[in-house]
Amino acid sequence: MSPMIRHLQLPLSETEARSLTLGTRVTVSGLVFTGRSRFHIRAVEQDLVPPLDYQAVNCFFHVGPVMRRRDGHWEIVSIEPTSSIRFDRYSGDVIRKLGLRTVIGKTTMGANAAAALREVGGVYLTKIGVCGNQLSPQVKKVHGVYFLEELGKTEATWVFEVQRFGPFFVAIDAHGNNYFEQLSADVASRMGAIYRELGIPDGFGLTNVDAANRQEGPA
Repeated sequence: MSPMIRHLQLPLSETEARSLTLGTRVTVSGLVFTGRSRFHIRAVEQDLVPPLDYQAVNCFFHVGPVMRRRDGHWEIVSIEPTSSIRFDRYSGDVIRKLGLRTVIGKTTMGANAAAALREVGGVYLTKIGVCGNQLSPQVKKVHGVYFLEELGKTEATWVFEVQRFGPFFVAIDAHGNNYFEQLSADVASRMGAIYRELGIPDGFGLTNVDAANRQEGPA
């Protein structure tokens, strides 16, 4: 992973998105919109999305922000990214539907999302060791909220203006490559040598505790 941080201006162009390589550390500045489970379900199953210009507001942030109202204005308490893999059933369709060039979340996304990002020329950014309280001050303005009364503050879609938001790193690039899949494959390729060095025999496996308990019966 590169130690340098690349500062990106939103919305990303396809050219810039396709220039980003796996592991590149980035921050983003510009407009982002939020969503969780209800956003994905409604977008795919009901063809219902907030009335945004998705060419201008093109960065989808997987988060359920903690918000509070003070002096007639919304302010952010915390914006901890949520695990993107939870939306895997719908993510690819949402990316294609909205032409997303930037998605931000936590953990990773699956093969369908990676294929969609390759098609539209987009990237998935995942969090590095920062918490939601650290990210909150990087949000400079709350531009609006959609479906608040219907869905509540957590599932509503918020539009934030962020500045040098992050850092995150490129976990899926615009060519469909997945950082965590490559990391897992690299680890798997080394395990045989590690087992041999430790004297662990071929065919070693972990004990299935539940199965062993069922065979032995209750004490």
